[in-house]
Amino acid sequence: MLSCGALGLIPYSLANAGWFSSSPEQMAADKSIYSLKGVALVNGQPANLDTRIQAGDRVQTRADSELIFVVGADSFVLRSNSDLEIAGSSFFIDSLRILSGQLLSVFAKRNAGQGLRMLAPTATIGVRGTGVYMEAEPDLTYVCTCYGQVELTSRDDPGDMELITTKNHDAPRYISSKPSKGSSIRSAPVINHSDAELKLLEAIVGRKVPRGFGKSSYKN
Repeated sequence: MLSCGALGLIPYSLANAGWFSSSPEQMAADKSIYSLKGVALVNGQPANLDTRIQAGDRVQTRADSELIFVVGADSFVLRSNSDLEIAGSSFFIDSLRILSGQLLSVFAKRNAGQGLRMLAPTATIGVRGTGVYMEAEPDLTYVCTCYGQVELTSRDDPGDMELITTKNHDAPRYISSKPSKGSSIRSAPVINHSDAELKLLEAIVGRKVPRGFGKSSYKN
C-alpha cells in the first residue's frame, strides 16, 4: 500500500531534459546555484543564480520550483515544496535535515570520523560517499541508495537499522512511523529520480558516477 501512497503519486518529469543534452562543466568555486526554476528561499530570502549556499543555511522551494546547487564537494536537486536545513562548517556538510519534500544528493567520499547524517521525520541515514534520493513526509520517509553505502535507522527505534550497499538503485526503502512485523524499514520501488540527474550532479562537482553505474534494469 505504501507504494500507492502520497510518495508514490509524486509525478516524475524530465521537463528539464535540456540540462542533460551536453556534458555540464564543473561549477566555479565562487558559485553555488547551477539552476533555479521557480522560487527558492535561502534563509527566508529569495535566491538567484548569485546566491551562495553553505552550512548553517535553510533552503526552501515553493510550488512548481526546483533548485540544483552545490555546497563544497556535494551537490543536490531540491524539488518543489521542500524544506532543507544544512549543518556543518562553511562549505563542509556534516548533516542535512529534510523537514519535508524531495532531495537528490551526491556526496564526496568522507574519511573515517567524517561521516555525514541525513535526518528525516522517521529516519536517520548515515552516509559516506554515495548518491541518495530521499522523500520526506511526517510519518514516512523514502530512501533510495542509488550507489554507495548508507546505514538506515528508524528515528523511533535506534535498534531498528539496516546497512545497505548498492551499485544501481538496488535496495530502495520506506521507513515508516508504524512498524510492521517488528521493523519500520521495508522494501520500496524506485521512484521519481533518474540516472541522468545523478550524472549531472556528479559532473558539476567534477566527478563521474561510479564505474558500472547505469547498467541495471532500472529505467529512467
